[in-house]
Amino acid sequence: MNLELQDKVILVTGGAKGIGEAITRTFAAEGAIACILGRNRAEAEAIAVEEASKGNRVESYLAEMTDEASVKAAVQAVMAKHGRIDVVVNNAGGNDAIGLRHQPSEFRESLEKNIVTCFVLIHHALDALVASQGCIVNIGSKCSVTGQGGTSGYAASKGAMNALTREWALDLGKFGIRVNCVIPAEVITPLYERWLAQAHDPAAALAQLNSTVPLGRRTTTAQEIADAVVFVASPKSSHTTGQLLYVDGGYVHLDRACTQPTSHLKSS
Repeated sequence: MNLELQDKVILVTGGAKGIGEAITRTFAAEGAIACILGRNRAEAEAIAVEEASKGNRVESYLAEMTDEASVKAAVQAVMAKHGRIDVVVNNAGGNDAIGLRHQPSEFRESLEKNIVTCFVLIHHALDALVASQGCIVNIGSKCSVTGQGGTSGYAASKGAMNALTREWALDLGKFGIRVNCVIPAEVITPLYERWLAQAHDPAAALAQLNSTVPLGRRTTTAQEIADAVVFVASPKSSHTTGQLLYVDGGYVHLDRACTQPTSHLKSS
């Protein structure tokens, strides 16, 4: 399917690893110009070189997302080069396990890193998005609706992201700007791999994790998240806005008691 993204300018925060990398590469494969915003310039530039060898376009823009001046400069650099921004993907952030035993200052830092940065980027890209009648895709988390335990900062940030998705969809609809949120549950990213490696039995920990996902008894792939993001950002999804789209194998909405395969519906 042609998603009509040829030459569209896409900003992807944290687009050099994990889910963000898959999003970057998938937009580039659709003919878009995928602009990675982040602080790891070497990883972003390596992806750009590799994608260029395939005839795809990926660009790297240095930005410390918690530094407003840095974010503003990156947006200005994209505008100076391309004169437009069509899509912003708020992907950067991380489950930093800031819980109630942490200091209030650490909680504030978690909010700054995981949600305030999203507001700052959209604030500085807003005129460009209005001009292009563009699109915003936020990358959420299951813990915004399920909780997780021990991660107050991240959960609060992702809950706010759900709310801002609907607030911005309402606020910006008059400009033709669509805003949606793609919500993963269990996806094996580099961060998750590090967590599994710390388990007493990593293989058993992964098997337990897989057993919690009703559809297929497996974690969602980063590519599956990326495919959903790129589709919802494309003109093929032109009347979809204000939606929280769960790409999670049924993890959030199916009964948590459903943790083992059942056999009562198997054919005889």
